[in-house]
Amino acid sequence: MTVDAVETPHGPAQVHLHPVDRPQAALVLGHGAGGGVRARDLVVATEVAQAEGISVALVEQPYLVAGRRAPAPASQLDTAWTAVVEHLRAGDLADLPLIAGGRSLGARVACRTAETTGAVAVLCLAFPVHAPGQHDPAKSRLPELEAVKVPTLVVQGESDPFGMPPPGPHREVVQVPGDHGLKKDIEAVAAALREWLPRAVAQAA
Repeated sequence: MTVDAVETPHGPAQVHLHPVDRPQAALVLGHGAGGGVRARDLVVATEVAQAEGISVALVEQPYLVAGRRAPAPASQLDTAWTAVVEHLRAGDLADLPLIAGGRSLGARVACRTAETTGAVAVLCLAFPVHAPGQHDPAKSRLPELEAVKVPTLVVQGESDPFGMPPPGPHREVVQVPGDHGLKKDIEAVAAALREWLPRAVAQAA
């Protein structure tokens, strides 16, 4: 594993690169709003992906690298993420089918930028459909998911206070025990990824 700084229009991001020999695809994952790339579900996603012959890059957004807890505005997050993905696709992950994703906030960024980054699939860990206790349809983040036109997997805790997204034409939703942290049954998370990732890679071939 290597850690590299990548310059973006909003400051340096950090990339934790976990390569495999003769990779079939690349998985680039972003973190949640208040957490980093060491979240348990991101670690498990990295392990499962590597076992499936997929190189993984975990991306720390510039605001987190700078030591700020509050996330940057969505436009800055998206711009920084896109810059990092472009850097990776020109270098370490060149010529590989790209699966974009992340947990919570990172999943939202991956969804919003899926077309721009050329992602062949999207992985969402704990997608936050709405703020806890706020069910106003006008404030739903579901349109971000609905806009994704490539195969998408959402792994969601059954009791997630941020809501449960429905399945869709391109979207599978796997419910696992637990809440937004996806910590209660991490093996269920791993099992969902083991089942979906090979299919996502095969569809991209």
